[in-house]
Amino acid sequence: MFSPSQADVRRFFCSTYAKAQAGQALEAIEKIASLWIDEHPEYHTELADVDAALRSMLDTEDGKSNPFLHLSMHLSITEQCSIDQPRGMRQAVELLTHRLDGLHEAHHEVMTCLGQMIWDSQRAGRPPDGNAYIDCVQKRATSDA
Repeated sequence: MFSPSQADVRRFFCSTYAKAQAGQALEAIEKIASLWIDEHPEYHTELADVDAALRSMLDTEDGKSNPFLHLSMHLSITEQCSIDQPRGMRQAVELLTHRLDGLHEAHHEVMTCLGQMIWDSQRAGRPPDGNAYIDCVQKRATSDA
């Protein structure tokens, strides 16, 4: 199983951004990452400086957005949809995409569920509950709210 460090993740996104900006060929995962990076121009400054990105790992400002976590969640959700795991994810995200008029907005809804699952898992000291996660996503997909 691939388990990158926080520094590895930051290097990956910074490198992907640099390669895309330079018009270099991208690996398949980099192409997907680049699409999500393009959706978040507010992160481009942070992605442009790998050294600063690595130094900022020590910063723990409350309320500050973490572009590397955010983009990683986009990649995770994209992968989950591509293999339909947890089962039903692809359909739920498609429904959310239609209901919210966009994949980006749908991903942000799913991120709420993903973040809650991770929080609950860490707080309880248990493995993540994939059933609760997909239930949350499916409820958001079928909600009239």
